[in-house]
Amino acid sequence: MPTEVDIYVNSRKAASVIVVRDRAPGEIEILMMRRAERPGDFRSGAVVFPGGVLDARDREAHGHCLGWDDASASERLGLSEGGLDYWVAAARECFEEVGLLFLDPLSPSALEQAQGSWRKSMQSGEAGIADLCAALEAKIDLRHWAYFAHWLTPMGRNKRFDTRFFVTVAPPGQEAVADRGEAVELMWVTPAEALDRSAEYKLLPVTRRNLQDLAQFKSAQSVLDHARALQEVPMVLPRLATSAKGERIVHPSEYAWAEIGRLDPHGTGQAWCEITAGRVVRLSPRVMRITAPNPGVMTGPGTNAYLVGDPTLSRWTVIDPGPADPAHVQALIDAAPGSIEQILVTHTHVDHSPGAVALSQATGAPVLGRRAAHAQGQDPTFQPSQELQGGERFTLGPSTHLQVVHTPGHASNHLCYLLEEEKTLFCGDHVMQGSTVVINPPDGDMRVYLASLNELLGMELDWLAPGHGFLVA
Repeated sequence: MPTEVDIYVNSRKAASVIVVRDRAPGEIEILMMRRAERPGDFRSGAVVFPGGVLDARDREAHGHCLGWDDASASERLGLSEGGLDYWVAAARECFEEVGLLFLDPLSPSALEQAQGSWRKSMQSGEAGIADLCAALEAKIDLRHWAYFAHWLTPMGRNKRFDTRFFVTVAPPGQEAVADRGEAVELMWVTPAEALDRSAEYKLLPVTRRNLQDLAQFKSAQSVLDHARALQEVPMVLPRLATSAKGERIVHPSEYAWAEIGRLDPHGTGQAWCEITAGRVVRLSPRVMRITAPNPGVMTGPGTNAYLVGDPTLSRWTVIDPGPADPAHVQALIDAAPGSIEQILVTHTHVDHSPGAVALSQATGAPVLGRRAAHAQGQDPTFQPSQELQGGERFTLGPSTHLQVVHTPGHASNHLCYLLEEEKTLFCGDHVMQGSTVVINPPDGDMRVYLASLNELLGMELDWLAPGHGFLVA
C-alpha cells in the first residue's frame, strides 16, 4: 500500500488574479499575459493570468486592505491564519506585471506616480505594497474580489506552487501595460478565444481548466457572483502519468487519477493513465491486474482479471479470468509469479468467465463461483468445482484473506470478493466506473440490485477494483 506523503512538499505559496471585464452584452474577456522565456522553466512562454509567489512583506499590508481582514480572508481560504497574504500578493503581482492597481482612493496623478518609480521599486524588492499604500494614503481595494480556485502543481515537478486564484473586475480608467520582465505580451481575450488559440498560446493545464470554467459566464458580474456563492473551493492536485504519447498530466476528474496516486504517490510519472490489454499492473504487493483484449461499448477498455496472493507465498488466486481468449489466458499464467491455485468468478456473463475453462485445464486450479438462475446471456461453459453462496472466507496466506459477498442484481449469481487487509472490493460489474450498470431481466433485477448496493454501504471500504476500468477510491 502507498505510504503517506506530504502533497505540499517543495511547493511555494502563490496567488493569481483573473481580471475580467464585459466586452459586449453576453460576453466577457479576460486579461492574460505571455510569460518570458526562461530555460528549464515549464511555465516558460506560457499564456497565464497575472500572479506570482507570496512575499514576506505582503503581510505588512494587512492593515491597508478594504473588504477583508486576515481572519475573514483565512476562513474563506480554509486556513487558520495568513490567508490575506494571498489576496495581497495577487494584487501586488497584478500591479508589478501588468500595471493594474487596485487602490482606493486613487487619483490619476497617484496612478501615474505609482506606475513610475514605485512599480520599479516594488519589482526590485526595494519597496513593498504596504509602502505604496502609505505613500499614497490609499488602501488595497479587495471589496470586488472573490476566491475562485485552488491548484497545487503535480508531485514530481521541480518547481511546485500552491496557488490560490481570485477573480475581480478590471479597474475603470486604467490600461494594462506589460512590465517586459515577467510579462512580455498582454492580451484581452474571451475564454473561447484563448482556448481556440491553443496552437498559438501555450496553456498550462491549470490555465486551460480555469478558462473552461470561465467560458460559461456571460458577464463579469456573474463571474463574481458565482465565486462568492461557492460554499467550498476544493484543492485541485493533478498527477503526472505515462501515456502512449509520453508524459501526461491527469486531472482529478479523470478515471485514472485515484489509481495513479496510489501507485505513484511521489509523482515520478511512471504510473499509466491508460489501460492496455495484456499489461501487468502491480496494484499492491498482493494484487496484480491484467486486462483482456476485449474493449467495447459494454466492456470499456476491456475486462479486468486480478491476481491476488499473499506476499510471503507463491500461490495465486485469479478473480474473473475473462473471455476465452488464448492469448489472455496465457498472459494470466505468465503474470503469476508462482502457481495459480484457484479461479474465482464474479458472475457468468461472457466477458468475465469463459476463460476459466482453459485456465483451469492449464493450471489444474478449481473454478469457484455461482450458477445463474436464468441461462439467457450466460456463459454456457461455466461449471464450477464449488458453488459459492456468499459468506465464505478464503485464507490465501498469513496476511491475505478474501470474503465472498453475494450481490445479486446485475446478475442473479453476482459475487464480490473483499480483500480484508486492503479494504478492497473486487466488484465485477456490481459497481461500474463511468457508466450505468445494465440490469437485464429476467436474470437482472433492479429491486434486488438496489438492495445489494445498500448492503455495501455498511462495509468499510477504501477501494473498489471493478471489472472494467481503473481502481476507484
